Amino acid sequence: MLLSKVFIPTLREDPKMAECISHKLMLKAGLVSMISSGIYTYLPLGLIILRKIENIIRRRMNEEGAVELLMSALQPLEIWQQTGRDETLKEVMLKVKDRRKRELCLGPTHEEEITEIAKRFILSYKQMPLILYQIQTKFRDEARPRFGLIRSCEFIMKDAYSFDSDEEGLNISYEKMLRAYDNIFRDMSFDFVRIEADPGAMGGNFSHEFMVPAEIGEDVLCFCPKCGKYYRSSGECRDCGIKLIEKRMIEIGHIFKLGTKYSSAQSAYFLDSKGKRRPVIMGCYGIGVSRIMPAIIEQSHDSKGIVWPPCVSAFDASLLVLERENDFLYKEAFSLYEKLTGAGFDILFDERAEPAGVKFNDAYLIGSPYIIIIGKKYKGHNKFELEVRKTGEKHLFAAEQLINFLKESHNGS
Repeated sequence: MLLSKVFIPTLREDPKMAECISHKLMLKAGLVSMISSGIYTYLPLGLIILRKIENIIRRRMNEEGAVELLMSALQPLEIWQQTGRDETLKEVMLKVKDRRKRELCLGPTHEEEITEIAKRFILSYKQMPLILYQIQTKFRDEARPRFGLIRSCEFIMKDAYSFDSDEEGLNISYEKMLRAYDNIFRDMSFDFVRIEADPGAMGGNFSHEFMVPAEIGEDVLCFCPKCGKYYRSSGECRDCGIKLIEKRMIEIGHIFKLGTKYSSAQSAYFLDSKGKRRPVIMGCYGIGVSRIMPAIIEQSHDSKGIVWPPCVSAFDASLLVLERENDFLYKEAFSLYEKLTGAGFDILFDERAEPAGVKFNDAYLIGSPYIIIIGKKYKGHNKFELEVRKTGEKHLFAAEQLINFLKESHNGS
């Protein structure tokens, strides 16, 4: 992709409205644009990364047999009244009336709607187990949107729901989702924690949270510096007997055993093997998809900009030609660009007529895993300079050597 032909509006100065490092870098690198407090547009670069995050989630969910659907964002308020959550969540729920005076809401979550689907279509034990999921936009009237996409009024979630005929089936579905979540967050190169949690307003009697350490986190866990275990409460480590350290955490995923909380309230019944009518047993499994991007940045950045893990980076490498007016260098750079794209790599080729400093600043800010440079050094030995963004390590490669290096690195990641 030629940088002069794409829309990546990087900023030279730090945005004044930025509340944290991830917020600052997402605005500065042209990933998102703030439309209003808590409301953001994903710009092209941010959208590419978002889609990569979504596809990692899809792959792991599909591996566990989950099936994707897409529910409506606009929901009738009456299904929320059946569970009483129209009152529980009234402070954050965005409500509207249509021209027929129907009361509607923009879904802050989708347990009620998915239970309506189960009520209509899951009528027999033979149709279970079943796990359905979606990746969709939610809406909440946040009292205090903050930290960019960490807490916003419009956000993207992956929410999955399991349907089983008995508790044993629910336990199996729950274990599948635990496995999927562990794999998803490992795939994204997160340093993450899985810990038992309070189900809260979601209901049910058992849940796990998935969290990542970050200074802007709104949750606090206690950490043992010796064995690395995390605890909900302070005191001493049960294994090591040493004092725990508090760490702030960002929640990126939460899963619940709902039981029959929603199916009983909404009359989602099925016939069991004996012909007896019983409520469907449910589980719920959420990932804050739009939180993933800032959470990665909070864990992976330096003073120059973002350092993307290869799995979610928009590009495999940035290619800089430093003397745009030099026809020989430009032709060599463009030839390499064609070879790399022909080998299947996504390359951001900065062929703009800009000073070297501007090109380096943008490359570091955007954060591709590798930066390939062709400038004065190339003239002497016909080798391209490659810088590893994460470590600053530098190599000199001929074209084929560089392609092989990227292939090996890509396979290793």
